[in-house]
Amino acid sequence: MSLSLIHSQSSQGSQQSADYAQLPVIDLSAADRGPEARAALHAKLHRAAHGVGFFQLVGHGVTQAETSALTDAMRAFFALPEADRLAIDNVNSPHFRGYTRIGDERTGGSRDWRDQLDIGAERPARIPAPGEPAYWWLEGPNQWPGALPQLRTAALAWVDRLSGVAHKLLHELLASIGAPPDFYDDIFGDRAHLHLKLVRYPGSSGDGADQGVGAHKDYGFLTLLHQDLVGGLQVQREDGAFHDVPPMPGAFVVNLGELLEVATNGYLIATNHRVVSPPGAVERYSVPFFYNPRLDARIAPVPFPQASGAPGVTADPANPLFAEYGRNELKGKLRAHPLVAARHHAELVERAA
Repeated sequence: MSLSLIHSQSSQGSQQSADYAQLPVIDLSAADRGPEARAALHAKLHRAAHGVGFFQLVGHGVTQAETSALTDAMRAFFALPEADRLAIDNVNSPHFRGYTRIGDERTGGSRDWRDQLDIGAERPARIPAPGEPAYWWLEGPNQWPGALPQLRTAALAWVDRLSGVAHKLLHELLASIGAPPDFYDDIFGDRAHLHLKLVRYPGSSGDGADQGVGAHKDYGFLTLLHQDLVGGLQVQREDGAFHDVPPMPGAFVVNLGELLEVATNGYLIATNHRVVSPPGAVERYSVPFFYNPRLDARIAPVPFPQASGAPGVTADPANPLFAEYGRNELKGKLRAHPLVAARHHAELVERAA
């Protein structure tokens, strides 16, 4: 091989790495700065959602004080004695709420080397009546650590705050592809199935496995992720490889969920992503917020100018998508939390087998 060809290939590889070194950056505040700024926002948002399915969001209005209130409470939770965390173990909850121990969650059938606290909208338990869909099990109360009352306050405030950001972002995203901005308002409202995770990656597992969380797509509409500066998030780009997402202070990493891909017949894309465990004993903290519709929402196709040329939804025989959102969420929970499923929902596991 000639030196010139080697140099050419090396330059191409370097350029490709540079192209993927950062996700598109979207400034949501441009929506409020007049027609020209909003039009430019829509053009950039359209490209990011259609071409990548991931972007960094700035101009969202969430303050450092609001962020610190949550992240300080989160770190205090993971610093509690193990007995205090296990007192709210999610195996106690038929609604999949509470603390998950390191290695107890599964993605793609393999353990995720992280522990976490799952939090949703604070609602009474709903036990499905005969003939009602099983996904109503997903509604219920959260579990909170008695030794840390400030966590409940900070987490529920974050859910409310991020709901507002996601609502605005979804409106601008739909407008960016020429769709009615409020097309999906009725499937959210005060019964939206909002979901927050407080996650710690405790470093390497020590056995060579580096799956912080395995490759997957999210179920719902939008995910807004606050990550610390450690890094480890990777996104599968157009070349088929997984590329690092360098942390950007003050930004949320946003990705589109499978329901937006379904709603646009594949024009907007849900993208595979994963987390590689940090090396050694380095810890990583992250806070994903999932903006999901009502459990009983049926996702109608959104009208937009490019709909006739949409490529279709990605087919995955191992991950069938259902018309009702709740069926998709329950399917994922039963797979991801086998201990909860075995204790509370053995008949649903049998039915799905």
